[in-house]
Amino acid sequence: MSRPRILIVGAGFAGYRTARTLSRLTRNRAEITLLNPTDYFLYLPLLPQVAAGILEPRRVAVPLAGTLRHVRLVLGEADGVDLDARTVHYTDPEGQGGTLGYDRLVLAVGSVNKLLPVPGVAENAHGFRGLPEALYLRDHVTRQVELAAAADEPKSCASRCTFVVVGAGYTGTELAAQGKLFTDALVRRQPLRAGMRPRWLLLDIAPRVLPEMDERLSRTADRVLRRRGVDVRMGVSVKEATHDGVLLTDGEFVDSRTLVWCVGVRPDPLVSSLGRPLERGRLLVDPYLQVPGHPDVFACGDAAAVPDLAKPGQYTPMTAQHAWRHGKVAAVNVAASLGIGSRRPYRHRDLGFVVDLGGVQAAANPLGIPLSGPLAGAVTRGYHLAAMPANRIRVAADWLLETVLPRQDVQLGLVRSWNVPLDSASPELARVPGAPAQSGTEKSGTEEPR
Repeated sequence: MSRPRILIVGAGFAGYRTARTLSRLTRNRAEITLLNPTDYFLYLPLLPQVAAGILEPRRVAVPLAGTLRHVRLVLGEADGVDLDARTVHYTDPEGQGGTLGYDRLVLAVGSVNKLLPVPGVAENAHGFRGLPEALYLRDHVTRQVELAAAADEPKSCASRCTFVVVGAGYTGTELAAQGKLFTDALVRRQPLRAGMRPRWLLLDIAPRVLPEMDERLSRTADRVLRRRGVDVRMGVSVKEATHDGVLLTDGEFVDSRTLVWCVGVRPDPLVSSLGRPLERGRLLVDPYLQVPGHPDVFACGDAAAVPDLAKPGQYTPMTAQHAWRHGKVAAVNVAASLGIGSRRPYRHRDLGFVVDLGGVQAAANPLGIPLSGPLAGAVTRGYHLAAMPANRIRVAADWLLETVLPRQDVQLGLVRSWNVPLDSASPELARVPGAPAQSGTEKSGTEEPR
């Protein structure tokens, strides 16, 4: 008798944990295939530390083949699902197409950059969703500081040393906090013109930083950012972006060569092509993470609208914490559908959030207890070490070295700006010459940052 075929699409927080848990539950009694554009799971919360030169890129890239036993990895990006034929079509990194069949399907395709119709943003801004974008930003910021240090004109120096981050959610706040420390360290070794310092702007139309989190976390983060010298502007965003700067919604024009777009994410457009009911672009599922009318199809993570049983009538937000927990429940319920164990609905308990603000500063509320300063910093790093499925010793070693040795401020030139367009649905993909590009605008279909 042949083993049932389980196909998992996506290896983000939800997909990775689904695969890992299913491998343990089925004990080789099912054929598990994982379809993903890359051969690693990206631990996204530590990406700002890669851009700031604290962590090496491979520290946040957990190898799939090395950590998922009895799981077959297929490199590719899903671009079509046939629910009647039980097949998924995909395109591999070199542009070749393929088809995978399944008996059980888990859609964990995640999210893509959330674009707004702001003139010039798609052409002049970069997102912050993958390793290539972090490596590009690290090189770009280093280059701007080096060029500013050698500039003869004060205006050119100031422009190159002004960095604009749009979106004061989790990612944007951490990036601005880490970026300011990074550029301050750069100019200590390469001084700018007299009286000039790197300038970071953090913009958001929301009334406060971290609007999706507890107000105490927001106040702590705001205080640390402002004390560090970050220009925090709430109720303001970008009206137009150009090569030489950004026009703000309050009428001010800011000379800058750097615009980082962190306004949030939207569900991967793949789910909208299924023809099933959606909730703000997310695929509607029941509390057991099953797609109504298709008992063989499950969905979890950012692309799934999962009922929040703790808040009737609402859906769980698009956060890494929920995606990670979705993955475990999805695996349990897929296994139950094969006669292994019992299924269970998705229920959660808020364990709190952590926000790394660089250095020894952080904001955290584990189990609802608000923390700030070095204690919050220790809790935050302890949380990340516990949450990472691998590479813990390597990450801890980089943190230790960062406290005793200066960062290596060099441009590697590995990623060019055209390799990380803002409208890319998969910024982590290596671009192969001649291969068709996959972008968020090319996919059919339609929120909060992590």
